[in-house]
Amino acid sequence: MPSKEHAIIIGVGPGLGAALVERCAREGLAVSAGARNAERLRALLDQRGLKDAAAMACDVTDAANVDDLFAAAISAHGAPSLVVFNASGYARGGILDLTSSQVETAWRIGCLGGFHVGQAAARAMTSGSGVPAGRGTIIFTGATASLRGSASFAPFAVAKFGLRALAQSMARELGPKGIHVAHTLIDGQIGDDPNDAKLRPGDIADAYWYLHRQARSAWSQELDLRPWVEKF
Repeated sequence: MPSKEHAIIIGVGPGLGAALVERCAREGLAVSAGARNAERLRALLDQRGLKDAAAMACDVTDAANVDDLFAAAISAHGAPSLVVFNASGYARGGILDLTSSQVETAWRIGCLGGFHVGQAAARAMTSGSGVPAGRGTIIFTGATASLRGSASFAPFAVAKFGLRALAQSMARELGPKGIHVAHTLIDGQIGDDPNDAKLRPGDIADAYWYLHRQARSAWSQELDLRPWVEKF
């Protein structure tokens, strides 16, 4: 039986995704990181000193590909106690100029991909292979667009609205089984700023870790995060 907790983080880039891998590794978890381009991901992780984290190719729009990633990750490190879906589909344009393929692609990555990853996580956490059955945390990364659709951002909002609904449904279904499902609202631009006018990736990762370690007597289903200067 694996001696470490295991985190699977899907949608790892140089911002929040990498910060989540760093935080989990610092806490002693084995980490399986997923992104569309595994070679680029491997280079990113090595650059951050995360050589022990696994870099795995993942197309979240492909259910079989997601299942294969989970099977390989679980074979190596056991069932995950934490799964984060951080992938996002993005397209911008006016309603008269957008194409149906742009909208569909954004939805397939940002919403259907969340379903594929969420379903795989739920299966792993309810099976009891490697961790006690009915334990674990699943976190979905949302955005301002999860709550309101801005002009020229319809594809992004469609995907994020759907992802939020998925998280709510999963939380109500899986909570009574002991699995904590949470959705975060990232309300602002992610980045480093000397005046803290942007959401620092490491600070967001701290909040995700807080969600993972919440006592089940006081679980959060949704957590909103924004810089102190952000209007809302």
